[in-house]
Amino acid sequence: MDIRLSPEQPTPEEQDAVNSLLGPEISSSAEKLGRHRLLPALWAVQSRVGWVSEGALNYVCHRLDVAPADAYGVASFYRLLSLTPRPLTLAHICEDLACRMKGSEDLCQEVEKHLGPSAPAHQPGMAPWQKSACLGQCDRAPAILVTRSGRISQDLILGEADLAQLLATLSGRSLSPPPAAAKSIPQLGEKGLRLLRRVGRIDPTNLVDYRAQGGYRALARALQIGSEGVIREVRDSGLLGRGGAAFPTARKWEAVAKAPRRPHYLVCNADESEPGTFKDRVLLEEDPFNLIEAMSIAAFATGCERGYVYLRGEYPLAKQRLENAMDQARAAGLLGERILSAECSFELEIRKGAGAYICGEETALFNSIEGFRGEPRSKPPFPVTAGLFGMPTVINNVETFANIPDIVLDGGADFASRGTKDSTGTRLFCLSGSVLQPGLYEVPLGTTLGALLERAGGVPENRSLRGILLGGAAGSFVGPGDSGLPLSFEATRAAGATLGSGAVMVFDDSVDLKDVLLRIAAFFREESCGQCVPCRVGTIRQEEALQRILSRGAAPASREELLALSEIAQAMRDASICGLGQTAGAAVQSGLTRFVLPAGGEE
Repeated sequence: MDIRLSPEQPTPEEQDAVNSLLGPEISSSAEKLGRHRLLPALWAVQSRVGWVSEGALNYVCHRLDVAPADAYGVASFYRLLSLTPRPLTLAHICEDLACRMKGSEDLCQEVEKHLGPSAPAHQPGMAPWQKSACLGQCDRAPAILVTRSGRISQDLILGEADLAQLLATLSGRSLSPPPAAAKSIPQLGEKGLRLLRRVGRIDPTNLVDYRAQGGYRALARALQIGSEGVIREVRDSGLLGRGGAAFPTARKWEAVAKAPRRPHYLVCNADESEPGTFKDRVLLEEDPFNLIEAMSIAAFATGCERGYVYLRGEYPLAKQRLENAMDQARAAGLLGERILSAECSFELEIRKGAGAYICGEETALFNSIEGFRGEPRSKPPFPVTAGLFGMPTVINNVETFANIPDIVLDGGADFASRGTKDSTGTRLFCLSGSVLQPGLYEVPLGTTLGALLERAGGVPENRSLRGILLGGAAGSFVGPGDSGLPLSFEATRAAGATLGSGAVMVFDDSVDLKDVLLRIAAFFREESCGQCVPCRVGTIRQEEALQRILSRGAAPASREELLALSEIAQAMRDASICGLGQTAGAAVQSGLTRFVLPAGGEE
C-alpha cells in the first residue's frame, strides 16, 4: 500500500456497507467524519463480504481522509480482520490452553479430514476453518466461533463443540441457542452472591425485569448524594480494579473529576483476552443493564459526557444483549440526555475489538478506538490526564464497574466488610481445565485456593492435582502444596503470584505441562504488538530457548540455557513498554522451575 489511493475501486456491495455505517457520500471530498470511525468501517466491510479488499480499503480511506498505507497498518494489525479473500462462513477453532485440555487438537484433526487443511491465521485463504487463540469460552471448552458475513451477518459461539455440531452449523442447518446461565455458574441461586445474584433470576433482555430486582435504584441514589458523595462511597469501599493491575478505583475517579480539561471520557475495558478468563463475558451476557447503570453512575461522578464499551470481538452474544440493553435504557430515559430528568447526560457507544490481546492494555485500547494500531503508549502521561483523544479518561473493566451500584446503594463500609482489610469485597474467579465443575465462581477475597477448588469439585476421579496457573498466561504457577494460599491481592503478591484478571486454570497429572508452557510462549510471541524491541525480540527468543530445553526429553538443561532464559525474561520485565512484555516470562519461568525440570522438586 502507498500513501496515495490506488486505482482499485470498491464493489457496490462494499461501498454500500461503508455508507450504511457512515451515511451516504455527499461530496467528492472527505467529510471529516473522524478517523475514530476506521475500525467500525473495516468491520462493516468484512461483516458484509467476508474480507477487506484493496478497493474497499481505498473507499474507507477516501471517506475518512486516512492514508491507505496507514489504514492498511491498522487492518493488518487485527487477527479477526482479513485482507485476503476468505469464505463468507468461517469457523475459528480455539487451540488455547483450556480447549487443548478438552480435546481441541483431536477436533481439529477430525475437521481436517472432512474439510481439508486449515488456513494459516495471517493468510486465511478460502479454507472454511482456521485455528484460533482463546475465545473466552474456557468453561465450555472446546469452543468454536463461527462468523457469517452478508447483508445480515451473524456470529455465533459453539460451546463443548464436536464435529457434527460444526458441520451442521457450517451448512446452515443448525444455529446454536444461547447457552444456559447455569452452565457457566455452578453457584446459581446460592445465597450470599453479590455480582451474580441476578443471573438466572432475570431475563437479561428485559429492562422491566432488571428494575423489578432493584435496578436503577443506585443511579437514583447517586443523583441524590451528588458526585462527591459517590466518590466518597467508592473511596470508603476500598475497591481495587479487577482487571489485573488492582489500582484503587476512587483515585482514578477523583483525578478525572477534578481535571479542568474537557471533555471527560469514560471507558469500559471489556476486551478480556487472557486465556482462562471469561468473567466479563458472563456479566455482559446475563446482567447487561447493571453495566449501563454502573457506567452512568461513574459518568455522573466524574463529569464524563461520553463513554465507550470496548468489547471483545469474539463475544457476539454479549454484544447483542448489550446493544439491546442500551436501546431499552435510552427509550426509558436512563441513557442519553437528562437521565432520570436530572441535569445528567451520558451517551454510550460499543466499539467492537478485532482480535488483539494487547488491546486489553488501556492505552493500546485508546489507540484502537481512535483508529490507530492497538499499540501501547509510554506513560506518563496517564489516562486520568491524557487518555482517550488526549482528554482525562476513567477506564475500568466490567467486573470493577459491576460493583458500583451496590457500593452506592449499601455504602462503601458495607462493601469493605467483606474480604480482607486490604482486599475488600468479593471476587469473580474463572475456573477451567481439570476440574469437575468449571465455571465462574464468586467468593470473598481471602478465600483459600483449596476452598475454591473444593467448590468446583476438585480434579476428576483417579487423577491427582499437579499444578494451578493463577492469573492466566501472564500469571504464574502454584503447586498442590499451595492450597492454603489466601486469594487476596496482598497474599498472592507475597507468595510471588498474582490474581491477575481472575483466571484459575487447573492441571492434573494427565496434562503435558511441557506442551502447556510451549503454548504460553507461543501465545506471547503471537500477541506481541512488536512496537518495542524487548518484547518483540524477547518473546521470540523465549519460545526458541524453551523449545531447545524441552526438546531433549529427560536430558537436563544446561546452566547457560537456563540463565539465558532468565535473562530474556528479566530484560522483557525491565524494558518493555507495557504489561504484555513485562509479564511474558512469568508463567514460563515458574512452570519450568516448579514442574518440568528435575531440579524443580515437584516432579
